[in-house]
Amino acid sequence: MTELTQEQRHEQALEKYKLDAPQLLEEIKDLSPDDQKDQIQWAFEDEAEAQGLQPWELTLKYTSTPEEFEAQRLVLHKEAAEVLGVEWDEYCEMNNLVV
Repeated sequence: MTELTQEQRHEQALEKYKLDAPQLLEEIKDLSPDDQKDQIQWAFEDEAEAQGLQPWELTLKYTSTPEEFEAQRLVLHKEAAEVLGVEWDEYCEMNNLVV
């Protein structure tokens, strides 16, 4: 199986999220397709925040097993720490990560 791009993974996550949010789909059914897409994206971001996650983390959560989620999440956080030039322990503390 080929690895999904981040965009493909996110689209897949949004499709799964819509299955979990039938009330949202009912509320937005009369909007244009573009407006529906925006509303779903915003609701997805709100859901991520409600779970204490970044949107990319919620995307991972919807598109991987719990074990894959934790492993991939740490890899991406470590990459972010390196890009920011922050020590790993300090980064974990700043982002409330427990490893």
